[in-house]
Amino acid sequence: MSGVHIAPPEQQPKDFAFTAENLEKAKAFIAKYPAGRQRSATMPLLDLAQRQHGGWLPLAAIRAVADMLSVPEIRVLEVASFYTMYNLAPVGKHFVQVCTTTPCWLRGSEQIVAACEKHLGIHCGETTKDGQFTLIEVECLGACVNAPMMQVADDFYEDLDAASTVKILEALQRGEKPKPGPQNGRIASAPLGGPTTLQSFNQPAGSAPAGGGE
Repeated sequence: MSGVHIAPPEQQPKDFAFTAENLEKAKAFIAKYPAGRQRSATMPLLDLAQRQHGGWLPLAAIRAVADMLSVPEIRVLEVASFYTMYNLAPVGKHFVQVCTTTPCWLRGSEQIVAACEKHLGIHCGETTKDGQFTLIEVECLGACVNAPMMQVADDFYEDLDAASTVKILEALQRGEKPKPGPQNGRIASAPLGGPTTLQSFNQPAGSAPAGGGE
């Protein structure tokens, strides 16, 4: 991780409390773990708090989660500051995370970062003046087979090049939601050129099925 930016005191709310609906969800997360192992619910509770608070975690939310799990506040802060999925300072409406780990880098992630920076007029780690976009580089997001890729909110955009990246950003700027997934016509993670095996199930007359049946 390239460093942790915690929002300054003037941006920190004094208190945080789950809504009634989210409190029930939090209790359900905690109930999944055995007695004495409640701290295992740290990550889903942090995610729930972040979604409630507009995409970032104030220190008050860190304290609230720690109190709910009966663990030291520093333990929860350690988790929140380790993973790039958590934001300890306000981010833009569209949180753009570009993977630059080896598989994506080998497939041109530098071009994706450059396209984002040029189109948005910001560098990684910055937010546009209108507060609409925050851009960061992240470690592997798990879509290596369709590299390069980026994540915006909960959506993955895969098989990117500079042009398709800009197209996605333009759609977001218009208030649209681009279709997630591969952007080059690939179906899920299937071979780009289509199937290469089992293209026909026709069997010659009298032949045994594959695998050698009797």
